[in-house]
Amino acid sequence: QVRVVESGGGLVQAGGSLKLSCAASGRTFSSYGMGWFRQAPGKEREFVASISWSGGVTYYTNSLKGRFTISRDNAKNTVYLQMNSLKPEDTAVYCCAAGVASGPPAPGLYKYDYWGQGTQVTVSS
Repeated sequence: QVRVVESGGGLVQAGGSLKLSCAASGRTFSSYGMGWFRQAPGKEREFVASISWSGGVTYYTNSLKGRFTISRDNAKNTVYLQMNSLKPEDTAVYCCAAGVASGPPAPGLYKYDYWGQGTQVTVSS
C-alpha cells in the first residue's frame, strides 16, 4: 500500500504564491507517475498537472500553464506544485495522486492508484 500525504495549503491573498508538497511512501516512488488535482466547492474534480517518473514529461491543464509548475524530487519521495499569481478561483482542495503504470501520465488517460486526502487552498480577493 502506498500512502500519499499532501501539505502546504493555506490562506493566501490574490496575487500570492504557495508551494504544495506531496510525500508518497514506497520504495518505488521514483517509478510512479504523479498528478495534482483540485476540487472547488460544488464543482467536479479537475486535473491540474502531472509529471512522469523521471520528471522529464509534464502536463498541465491549459488554463494554469505559466502560473503553476509541477516538479519532483525522487530522493525525497516528494512531488511539488508551485502556484504563483493565485486567483480567488484557484480556491479548492488540492489532491495528489500516484500511479504505478509506466508511460506518460497524460490527462484523462493515465490511471492513478493511490490518492491523498487533500490540502485546502484558499485565495482571498
